[in-house]
Amino acid sequence: MATLAQSSISPAPPPEAEDAASLRRRLAEELRRGTEGPGASSGAPKADLSPEATAIADSLRTDGVSLPVLEGSVRLIDGALVLATGLAALAATVGLDGLSPLSGGLLAASVLFALAFFQAFDCYQVSVMRAVFAQVGRIASGWTLVFAMVAIALVTTPLGESIASPWLGLWYAGGLVTLAAARLLVSRRIRTWMAQGRLERRAVIVGGGSAAADLIHELESQPDNDIRICGIFDDRASDRSPPVVAGYPKLGNIDALVEFARLARIDMLIVCIPVRAEQRVLELLRKLWVLPIDIRLSAHTDKLRFRSRASSFIGTVPFIDVVEKPITNWDMVAKRVFDIVFASAALVALSPVMLATALAIKLDSRGPVLFRQKRYGFNNEIIEVLKFRSMYHEMADPDAKRVVTKGDPRVTRVGRFIRRASIDELPQLFNVLSGELSLVGPRPHAVNAHTDNKTWDEVVYGYYARHKVKPGVTGWAQINGWRGEVDTPEKIQKRVECDLYYIENWSIPFDLYILVMTPIRLLNTENAY
Repeated sequence: MATLAQSSISPAPPPEAEDAASLRRRLAEELRRGTEGPGASSGAPKADLSPEATAIADSLRTDGVSLPVLEGSVRLIDGALVLATGLAALAATVGLDGLSPLSGGLLAASVLFALAFFQAFDCYQVSVMRAVFAQVGRIASGWTLVFAMVAIALVTTPLGESIASPWLGLWYAGGLVTLAAARLLVSRRIRTWMAQGRLERRAVIVGGGSAAADLIHELESQPDNDIRICGIFDDRASDRSPPVVAGYPKLGNIDALVEFARLARIDMLIVCIPVRAEQRVLELLRKLWVLPIDIRLSAHTDKLRFRSRASSFIGTVPFIDVVEKPITNWDMVAKRVFDIVFASAALVALSPVMLATALAIKLDSRGPVLFRQKRYGFNNEIIEVLKFRSMYHEMADPDAKRVVTKGDPRVTRVGRFIRRASIDELPQLFNVLSGELSLVGPRPHAVNAHTDNKTWDEVVYGYYARHKVKPGVTGWAQINGWRGEVDTPEKIQKRVECDLYYIENWSIPFDLYILVMTPIRLLNTENAY
């Protein structure tokens, strides 16, 4: 299974010396056994949400802000401002012609020391960045300390003879003003995000009763707690799981939780079930692992001692990290930048091909140039994907009720060529720029796609796990030969296996490799028609 540890099952160690990694491996191995080969539908059947659950989900549709990305971005802004004000002050005093290796080295060293001192003064903690006067005071102290070190170096070494004092004075004053102004803007933005609840980690408790109540009280007692409990879901009857636990409502059963997590932007599922109840935990994971959400198993009520990096803490509350959301924080930023840069370049380079294709379609048959089809996107969201029209307009099949087969009479003369060469997919570069698709990822499938009169989630166990990342214009399955007609359960099974492998092993170099290999693999048109 993607994002779970891999190993064979081993006998459970004594509870008092439980190793989080061994428990995680046992759960992963058991779950993986259910994902091998075609099988029954994975995940939970669709369930209707209660009005209360729907209202809460609707209030949580906005994406949260990644704290690592926020803190890193502020660091980048600080470093850029220090460098920019230094260069501006140099230009205003002695001119940029005065930029020597010595002054350049001083600029670089000052940036590094400034960032180090700001870090030492906790200037990148959210609690500090939201406070206007506190953070400006810390920034001023760190910035002053940098120039105190510079002054000492100039006085005690021969460097003072080569560095102009007016430059340093203007740099100090300009840097202090710009850093303070930037932090005022940062503080304002952070306050807005905090009011919107976007700097909290949104969590759902799985399992109710006294154990959940104890866990919630313990979490809320932690200093600087950023966990927001959004509700509780439990399959048990009300006599064992009351409708309200520690002030939080029970919003439904586990099937309802899957639907809730499709609508709301949830960061974490906390399974509050005894660690020793592995079979029950496994039954829950079989339904929940397809979601693009961190899943943590609470060890609070078991009072176990862990010896593994597979365990983590929120404050002093221990958890086992069972499933991790793929492609988060800076990885997500890197992938988005990769998509924008390469999709933009591809649009420019391929624009003659796209224009010629559009003209050929118009000359070949009546109807629009583009074809729009609803497909599954990230987290099962329905997106509208663009393609060059390859069928006769009156025979178009936006609902994918019929699989395209060899010699299909619905496909036009131009359509046969552009489908074999995958030119019909090129308009999806616009989907990439709009953020609905990624350049590389599992291919988006039509909502009603089916084989042997079964939808693909009924054919392949774990099918929806391929939606834990954005779909792509090309993918690992496609360069391994799994493209074109899907007329047997094995073909969709192999595609899903490739998709899950990609998700589990994602990296920017992996994306680049798939992108480079795609045009080479397109030379094989055996199953494309």
